[in-house]
Amino acid sequence: MSSISESLDSLLALDGAMAAALVDSGSGMLLGGVGSGIDLEVAAAGNTEVVRAKLKTARSLGLTDSIEDILITLSTQFHIIRPHAGNPEVFIYLVLDRPKANLALARIKTKEIDGQLAL
Repeated sequence: MSSISESLDSLLALDGAMAAALVDSGSGMLLGGVGSGIDLEVAAAGNTEVVRAKLKTARSLGLTDSIEDILITLSTQFHIIRPHAGNPEVFIYLVLDRPKANLALARIKTKEIDGQLAL
């Protein structure tokens, strides 16, 4: 099991990683964050709304699947949001510089970190 700090540092070591955070979607508060180039406090609050909206939509549609991850593709960045498997109220947030990042590898690493994260 890895601590929050170790987990986020491991994500930040990925090629193209700009910032990583762990967020409590119940409150929208940042539990931990590393990196630069983005205001993680603002991103935590805003992406909490994204997660809540997707969960609400899934319930409305009668979907029983859980969210594995949410990918937001911008012209210069990828944003990965991954609810924690053990506690979906918490999510991992990873920001990648699109030209430098390997999206497939980042998704695999985010899943790996999720499985090792000790809350």
